[in-house]
Amino acid sequence: MITAGMVKELRERTGAGMMDCKKALNETNGDMDKAIEVLREKGLAAAAKKAGRIAAEGIVTTYISEDMKLGAVVEVNCETDFVAANDEFKALVENVAKMVALSNVSTVEELVAQKYIADESATLQETVTALIAKIGENMSVRRFERFKVENGIIQSYIHGNGKIGVLVELACEKQDPVLATIGKDIAMQVAAANPLFLNKDAVDNESLEKEKEIYRVQALNEGKPENIVDKMVMGRVNKYYKEVCLVEQVWVKNGDYTITKYLQEESKKIGADITVTRFARFERGEGIEKKEDNFAEEVQKMQGK
Repeated sequence: MITAGMVKELRERTGAGMMDCKKALNETNGDMDKAIEVLREKGLAAAAKKAGRIAAEGIVTTYISEDMKLGAVVEVNCETDFVAANDEFKALVENVAKMVALSNVSTVEELVAQKYIADESATLQETVTALIAKIGENMSVRRFERFKVENGIIQSYIHGNGKIGVLVELACEKQDPVLATIGKDIAMQVAAANPLFLNKDAVDNESLEKEKEIYRVQALNEGKPENIVDKMVMGRVNKYYKEVCLVEQVWVKNGDYTITKYLQEESKKIGADITVTRFARFERGEGIEKKEDNFAEEVQKMQGK
């Protein structure tokens, strides 16, 4: 059975019209992912979002060591933006980021079992629990990434008071002060353009084949002859790379440059190759949904029923 809630979710994830969403869900027996593909094939939807709706509150922040060889990005959630602005909560998040960077833990469970960096008489979990009791709102350490580099630097960027946090790792044999600026530029690019992959080689085969099939169906639906469909598919795949691969993207600060060209130009200036080796981008509440009102009831209310 196709519910009003399913139609609403598909609308929010694709931007397609209500009736088109309902038809796509009926056509795919309620399979959300297949319905998204159907809408894209018909040219009725934008590319499916990688993450779900953003709903949770909290803070994303980063920590970078003084020598810029070590860095971490963390997300700590709470229930309201009011608590996210609380000084004690903000201090907790800053300390969590520092704990991640200075430890070798690989899971949240391991992290919260560590002694709290600002008061070693308690674990991080005990500290969080105490703050929950004090403020009266649930909180949790959700996720983190930790980068460490020998030849190069770690740089970060925070957008929107902790809405988006980015960690970038640059490799370079020459230690030059300009690397900090370059790293910041790349981190801002990641925050703004939201690349899904570092480069073409990082695109997994499943994602690529799914895109190719969608582009093929789109071309055929447009009435293009079979003998030119393959060329159209490859053209659209190249466009896809430019949208989702960081080093293929157009640089947001200068539309005449791709990120690759920007790095090449900067490499010439310092006399050593500069490459992005990895990045992490956290968006607050990514994939977490809050409780919402029943969509069918909302429609009935609007109709006066």
